[in-house]
Amino acid sequence: MNAVPADPRPTVPLPPATGAWREGDPPGRRRWHVLDGPLPLEAGGELPGARLAFETWGRPAPDRSNAVLVLHALTGDSHVAGPAGPGHPTPGWWEGLVGPGLPLDTDRFFVVAPNVLGGCQGSTGPASPRPDGRRSWGGAFPFLTQRDQVAAEAALADALGVERWALVVGGSMGGMRALEWAVTHPERTGALLLLATTAAASAEQIAWAGVQLHAVRADPHWQGGDYHDTGRGPHAGLGLARRLAHVTYRSEPELQLRFGRTPQGAEDPFDGGRYQVESYLDHHAAKLVRRFDAGSYVVLTQAMNAHDVGRGRGGVRAALRRVTARTLVAGVDSDRLYPLAQQAELAAHIPSADRLRVIESPYGHDGFLIETDQVATLVRELLAEG
Repeated sequence: MNAVPADPRPTVPLPPATGAWREGDPPGRRRWHVLDGPLPLEAGGELPGARLAFETWGRPAPDRSNAVLVLHALTGDSHVAGPAGPGHPTPGWWEGLVGPGLPLDTDRFFVVAPNVLGGCQGSTGPASPRPDGRRSWGGAFPFLTQRDQVAAEAALADALGVERWALVVGGSMGGMRALEWAVTHPERTGALLLLATTAAASAEQIAWAGVQLHAVRADPHWQGGDYHDTGRGPHAGLGLARRLAHVTYRSEPELQLRFGRTPQGAEDPFDGGRYQVESYLDHHAAKLVRRFDAGSYVVLTQAMNAHDVGRGRGGVRAALRRVTARTLVAGVDSDRLYPLAQQAELAAHIPSADRLRVIESPYGHDGFLIETDQVATLVRELLAEG
C-alpha cells in the first residue's frame, strides 16, 4: 500500500474566536472612561457598566477650546495615527492627518478618538465582560443606535472637560455620529466635517448590510452570538460579509483596472483556482477576522441601518436645520454605496453648509480614507474659518 504524500502547503492556524481586544491584552495607547451609571438606550432598556476606549494626541488648552473629535467608520477604532504594535493590530487608519504640522496639528489641537460603543477594540461591546461576571455579553448585548453611541461620547467629553468641540469629523459611520453630534448637541459642536455619509440609511444600504448580517448569522459557529469562549468564531460568515462589503466600498472601474480577468498566480479558474480579484477579497476577509469581532460587526451594522437623523425630530430637513456648526460636506465621486446625492442633501439643508465638496477618486467609498491630501485641504479650510 502506497503512503499518502504529505500536503506541502503550510498549515495556517485558525484565528481565535474573536479578534476583539480583551482584558489582559496590551493596552497600547488606549485610555478608558467608565460611564457613571447605566446608559439609557433609545430602543428601550439600558446598558450597565459601559466604558469607552479612546486615544488622544496633543495637549488640551486650559479651557479645552482646542479639542477635536475624530469618529471612525464601521471596522475602524481609536487608533487614528501611529504604528501597529502591542495592542494595536493595524497602523493608524488616517495617517497623514494627525500629528505635528499636519492638518489636525497636535501642536495646536487636542485630538480625541474614541472606539465606538458596541465596538471591539476596548469599548464595551459583545466581546466585553458583563457586569454580572460573565466573560462576555455575546448575543445578549442590547440593540444600539447612533444616538446611544453619541450619548456615550458626550459622557467622555464631559469627563475630559470638553464643553464644545472645535471640530467634529467623521466619514461613513463616523459621519453618521458626527451629524448626530451636531443635531443633538449643536451648542457643543463648533465645526463639522461630514465625509461620504448620509442623513438616513437608504433602502439599498440597508439591503447590502442585511445580506452581510445574514451571512454572519448563518455561520454554524455564530451560536446566537454566544461563541466568544468556544474556541471557534463565525469566521466564514464574517469573512463573507467582509467580501461583500468590500466590493461596495470600491468602484467597478478600479477593480477592472487593477484585476480584470487575470488569474491569481498559477491558479487555474477552470480547475478550482481563483481570479486575482477573488484573492484580493479573500485577503481582506482573512485580515478582518483576525482583528475584529463578528458580534460587534452585527451590532454596529444594525446601528447603521437604524440611522435616521430625522427620527422623532419632524423629519430629516427639520433635524438638519438644528445644526449651527460651521459645516463642510464632501462625498467621493466614484462612491456607489454612499452616492453624492446623499451628501448633496446634507449640504443643501444644513444652514451653515455651503456647496457640496467632491473628492475625486477612483477608489469608491474608501476614497475618504485614501485621498488624505484632499481631505487635508477640507480640514485646513474648515479650521482656518474658526
